Amino acid sequence: MGSPTSFLRQNNRILRCFVLMFLSCITARIKLCSNLPVTSNNILELNPLDGASSLRTLSLHGHFSFDDVHHAAKDFGNQYQYYPLAVLRPKSVSDISTTVKHIFQMGPGSKLTIAARGHGHSTQGQSQAHRGVVINMESLRKPEMQINTEKLPYVDVSGGELWINILHESLKYGLAPKSWTDYLHLTVGGTLSNAGVSGQAFRHGPQISNVYELEVVTGKGEVINCSEKQNADLFYGVLGGLGQFGIITRARIALEPAPKMVKWIRVLYSNFLAFTKDQEQLISTKKTFDYIEGFVIINKTGLLNNWRSSFNPQDPLQASQFDSEGKTLFCLEMTKNFNPDDTDMVDQEVESLLSQLSYIPSTLFVSEVSYLDFLDRVHHSEIKLRSNGLWDVPHPWLNLLIPKTRIHDFAEEVFGNILTDTSNGPVLIYPVNSSKWDNRTSAVIPEDDIVYLVAFLSSAMPSSTGTDGIEHILTKNKNILEFCDVRKMGVKQYLAHYTTHDEWKAHFGPRWETFVKRKSTYDPLAILAPGQRIFQKALPFS
Repeated sequence: MGSPTSFLRQNNRILRCFVLMFLSCITARIKLCSNLPVTSNNILELNPLDGASSLRTLSLHGHFSFDDVHHAAKDFGNQYQYYPLAVLRPKSVSDISTTVKHIFQMGPGSKLTIAARGHGHSTQGQSQAHRGVVINMESLRKPEMQINTEKLPYVDVSGGELWINILHESLKYGLAPKSWTDYLHLTVGGTLSNAGVSGQAFRHGPQISNVYELEVVTGKGEVINCSEKQNADLFYGVLGGLGQFGIITRARIALEPAPKMVKWIRVLYSNFLAFTKDQEQLISTKKTFDYIEGFVIINKTGLLNNWRSSFNPQDPLQASQFDSEGKTLFCLEMTKNFNPDDTDMVDQEVESLLSQLSYIPSTLFVSEVSYLDFLDRVHHSEIKLRSNGLWDVPHPWLNLLIPKTRIHDFAEEVFGNILTDTSNGPVLIYPVNSSKWDNRTSAVIPEDDIVYLVAFLSSAMPSSTGTDGIEHILTKNKNILEFCDVRKMGVKQYLAHYTTHDEWKAHFGPRWETFVKRKSTYDPLAILAPGQRIFQKALPFS
C-alpha cells in the first residue's frame, strides 16, 4: 500500500473528478423569459467553472478582453446595462467556434452565455450577455468582401460587415443589394437576425428574402454552411431567428444593377384614407416607384424643418410657406431611381404616377440626390444629432406590423388619442406585400396580404420627467400595445421584445413549436442570445 499522503492525494483527485462529472451530467433544461437585472449591481452567483481562467486557456487568433467590457454593456436603446464577463474580439470564424464549443462542453452546470454584438444598435439589451461573453462581430473581417458579377450577382461578406461598406464596395462594380434598412451603419448578421426592412421591401421583400447562403456557428460550436438546398432548416431558422440558433459569420447577398441618381419626392395628405389608398395602390402596381415609405406629423407647423434634414426640396420657398394649421398630416415619401441619360423618360414616369394620387397639390416637394446619398440619408442626420449631444440618449422604440384590415382602427385611436405629438422622433408608416416574405424563415408577420410597418422611433431626454422623458414614452408605448391587445388586432412586434412566456408564444403563434424545436436542435443548452430573454440556460422548456 502507498503512504497516507498519496492515499489522500488520490482520493482528492477522485473527488474532484466526481464533482466535475456530476456537474456535467445535470440535465440540460431551458426556461422561457428570464428576468435579468437591469444593471451590474446584482451579480449572478457563478459556478467556479465559469471564471475567466477557463477562457484564458483557449488558443485563438484574436483575444479576450476582461477589463474593457463597459462598451458591451450598452446599446442604442440606452435603457439596459448587462455587464459581460469578457468580450471576444475574433480574428477568425474558428475563434468564435472554439469559444462556443468550449462553453457548450462545460455543460449545463455553467451559466456562461454568449451574445453576438454588431454595431450596438439593439434597443432592449438584446446584444448583451450578463456575466457571459459578448462577441464583437466587427472584429471579424474574414472572409474579405468578394463581389461576383455573373448572371446572378452577389456579394460574400463577413457577418460583422457594415451595410454601408457593402454599398461602397458594390457600387464600384455598378451593383448594390436589393433591399435595405433606413440606416446602413448596421452589421449584416444583426439585420439578418431580425428581417431588415425599408421602403424597398414592398417589391423585394426584407433583407432576409435576398440571401443565397449563410455560414453559421451553432450553439454547439459547429460551423455549418447552409442555404435553401443545404441544411435548409438551419438556413431559414437563422434568418429572422433573433440570434437563437446560430451566429452568422458569412452571408451571400443578392445584388442588382445600381442607379446613379434618385428622384426623391414627398407629398402630404390630411386624409388618412386617401393616404393609405394611394400607398396600397403604389405597392400593388408593377410599374411604380422604387422606394415607398410614409410618416405621421401631429401638431406641427413649418413642416420642412421637422422632416429629415437631408431632404432639400427644389422649391424651398413653397415648402417653407406651407402651414399644417395644426392638423395631423401624413407624408408619402417616394423615390424613382435613374441614370442621367434617362432623365426625360423618368420625369414622364414620375408625372404619370403622381397624377394618379390624391395628395394636397401644393405639397409636392422634389429633390434629386445620388443613390449613395439617399441610402445613407439617416447618417447625415446622425452627424448633426451627435454634434448636439442628441444621439446617445435613450431610444425606447416601438415597431409594429399591423394587418391592412386593421390599420384604420389603429390610426383612429393611436394618431387621434394616444399620440398627441411627434416631437420625440419620427413615426413611420408604410405597407409591404406579405407575398415577398418567406414564411419558412423565423420572422413572423400578421396574416394579411398587405401589412403596415408602424415605427415609433422616439428619443428620450435623460433626467426629464416631461413628455420627452423615458417614463412618459414607455407609458405611451404600453398604451398602444394594450389597445392592440384589447381590440385583438393581430399585431406583431418587429424587433420583438417580450417578458412573458405567453407573449412569446403568442408572437410566434402556430410556428412556436418549430421555433422551440430548432432551439433544442441547434442550441440545446440555450447558450446563444440571452438578451432576447426567450430562453434561460439550464432550466426546463415549458
